[in-house]
Amino acid sequence: MSDRIVLVGMAFEARHGVNDWEKAQAQRFEVDVELILGTGRAGTSDELAQTVDYREVYEAVRRVIEGPPVDLIETLAESIARDALAANRRARKVIVRVRKPGVQLGGPLAYAGVEVVRRRSG
Repeated sequence: MSDRIVLVGMAFEARHGVNDWEKAQAQRFEVDVELILGTGRAGTSDELAQTVDYREVYEAVRRVIEGPPVDLIETLAESIARDALAANRRARKVIVRVRKPGVQLGGPLAYAGVEVVRRRSG
């Protein structure tokens, strides 16, 4: 199955990071989510009930990113992947990318990021 619902470049302000200043000062976080599922039924029926409502995916991502502070972007990605699979029974697999463009490492850097791939068990 290679059909995908893709949300790319979601952006939020939040307070995550290992350093104290990262929890005090909001930074930009960018998120991409790919849900792998069959979209044939939705494509032929034109019924939202036959696919994933990506408004719900967006809101789930927002809740995680704008939720309680965590240290690692890995934790954010894992939470998003878990919630996306739990809320979207049609999805067999999810790919989540979390980017932190404002990371400070002492030199030029577009962003630090993580990508996780999770499959529904069973």
